[in-house]
Amino acid sequence: MRTFKLGTRGSALALAQTGLVVQALETHHPHLKGRIEIVPLKTTGDTIVDRSLVDLGGKSLFTKEIEDALLNGMIDIAIHSMKDMAAEAPDGLIVPSMLEREDPRDALITRDKRILEDLPKGSRFGTSSLRRQAHVLHKFPHFRVESLRGNVPTRLQKVENGEFDATLLALAGLKRLGLLEKATKILPLEEFLPAVAQGAIGIQCRENDSELRELLTPLNHLPTFQAVTAERAFMKAMQGSCRTPIAAYAHLKENTLFLKGMVSEPQGQNMRFVSHQGPIDEADRIGREAAQMLRGNSCPMSS
Repeated sequence: MRTFKLGTRGSALALAQTGLVVQALETHHPHLKGRIEIVPLKTTGDTIVDRSLVDLGGKSLFTKEIEDALLNGMIDIAIHSMKDMAAEAPDGLIVPSMLEREDPRDALITRDKRILEDLPKGSRFGTSSLRRQAHVLHKFPHFRVESLRGNVPTRLQKVENGEFDATLLALAGLKRLGLLEKATKILPLEEFLPAVAQGAIGIQCRENDSELRELLTPLNHLPTFQAVTAERAFMKAMQGSCRTPIAAYAHLKENTLFLKGMVSEPQGQNMRFVSHQGPIDEADRIGREAAQMLRGNSCPMSS
């Protein structure tokens, strides 16, 4: 009988997320127990940690090696944080399923549990995200932003050691690692829009692997899939690069999909927002139209 190899990054968070996928597979398909092998893989983003993500080239840093392994048959399934995935998927690969999204908000981490409003001028804010940098500098231009890379425990430790006064981390990652108590404050979506697809786990396979596609179908959480589809369509239509701070969050309410998007300059200037909505089965169109509205300034903006 076929054994399925699941490729993932080797960090504690990536392995925890892969464990959720294994659990879902075995719940829906009990006959797969004992037939799933986890294959940790190193990506460029994991290997090079002394340079900023912007300088290294952005999103594909955490996915390329895993997708290459999937294309060459070394693994059968790739598990990704959807926020790490580039707007364009490699030919021959698809993401047919996403697990139910975890809380997409950002969490503030400070050494002395002070909130951002209480930190003094010149406080060191660490991040590798231009989106987080732009959000913070838009409200607190007196902070000093410095590059902070590494896995979640590493970044937490650097704040605790006093190398940085504050950072922002995905709440989803803290929850999945059992580190929720490290959060000083959970930031509201109304003020800090998350990264596109933050909190969502994508399950990727080869497009021509019909057996796997059938196995993965029941794992898909449709509301998550639709929301992430809208956000990624927004990102793609904005032609966002790793040098453009872009944020988006979509959610479903009854039969309507609501999306809010943001674009900014890296230092937080000219931050603009857009809101759009439409039928839940037109997620891609909603995302594209929101980007057109924002790029064309054809809707009211607010900061």
